[in-house]
Amino acid sequence: MIDGKDKNSIIQMFHVHKHYGSKKALIDINLNVSKNEFLFISGPSGAGKSTLLRLLYLGEPVSEGQVLVDGMNLSRISKKRIPLLRRKFGIIFQDYKLISTKTVFDNVALVLEASGKKRKFIEKKVRSVLRTVGIEQRINVLPHSLSGGEQQRVAVARAVVGVPKIILADEPTGSLDSDSADIILNLLKGFHTHGGTVIVATHDKELIRKAGRRTLYLKQGRLHIKSA
Repeated sequence: MIDGKDKNSIIQMFHVHKHYGSKKALIDINLNVSKNEFLFISGPSGAGKSTLLRLLYLGEPVSEGQVLVDGMNLSRISKKRIPLLRRKFGIIFQDYKLISTKTVFDNVALVLEASGKKRKFIEKKVRSVLRTVGIEQRINVLPHSLSGGEQQRVAVARAVVGVPKIILADEPTGSLDSDSADIILNLLKGFHTHGGTVIVATHDKELIRKAGRRTLYLKQGRLHIKSA
């Protein structure tokens, strides 16, 4: 078994495979992500980018191989420790996944409520984070009243409000115009500047070019150092 003694790494994947029946979604993935790294995983649709991210927070189990997150071996983790694992992550989805019947404030506050924070703290923290992402003036509206860029900023606020160690962003700019995409990228850079680790799955080559960070490529389930 892998013991994960590399103190500079926050994520390690060792010979990871993911199968759906006879379909091979990920093949022999080996990955080392350093603490406070900003990493892009690129590749075409269907290459396995979203699947790879889901394996990190046990959204799905691996078929073969091992995954270590901040020293936790996911093949050994007990069910009652899975919530502890997931609190290490803030997750940003392409389709936002905001609760349509809850206000901007309540969508972001849910993260802190789930971790048992007091109401006074929640009020202050949520307002602060919404101010940071430039959406505080929309705090009491429902998601359907927001533009796509505004909804994604709320999603970023929700991802960072719990001060996770790692942000996973799955095609965070896929449905946004270039100006909104720049705002999201700058917000992710800000989280990274304050010590967080960021992993962005995207096929947006312009986003990657602007960021200028280490980029790995997935093609047909295999990870490559450079574009194939």
